[in-house]
Amino acid sequence: MSQPPRRIVTGHDETGVSVFLSDGPPPVVSTAPDGAAFYEMWNTDSVPAAIAADEPEPTERDLTVPPAPGGTKIRVNEFPPGCVSPTHRTQTVDYGIVLDGEVVLVLDDSERVLRAGDVVIQRGTDHRWENRTDTVARMAFILVDGVFSEPLLKVLGTEVLGSLLGSPLATDQ
Repeated sequence: MSQPPRRIVTGHDETGVSVFLSDGPPPVVSTAPDGAAFYEMWNTDSVPAAIAADEPEPTERDLTVPPAPGGTKIRVNEFPPGCVSPTHRTQTVDYGIVLDGEVVLVLDDSERVLRAGDVVIQRGTDHRWENRTDTVARMAFILVDGVFSEPLLKVLGTEVLGSLLGSPLATDQ
């Protein structure tokens, strides 16, 4: 693992003045069986997100890929050289931003190489991530809870709902 990303959280004091609540590494870091590191940056349980002066740390929960129903999540992932994620699907819209390095996004029909500065909008498709280089790749992911449309669900089949990825730390998915 390389240097963890810096997380700065703002809030309010008891008089409503804007203040910094924290500044440092994210409090929750996990490593998947494939070696990928997950830095949990923040999440919300609903949209619109509730904003309080201060609140409990939202990342100190079980590590799951999708956000809570109606919620959002931001995390930074590191893919070590040779890392290949399991093929998976989530019922989310994900904005993936390559920060460093190079990764390959593999779909059912083809693949694309993504490099620093590239942004992918991942929309509930079956996919996997591969780092085919000899350096660590780092990506930021913003995940937004979603729901498959009825026409898409008819094509995919309702059994797809039972195979959605929950935890990247599980070895049986």
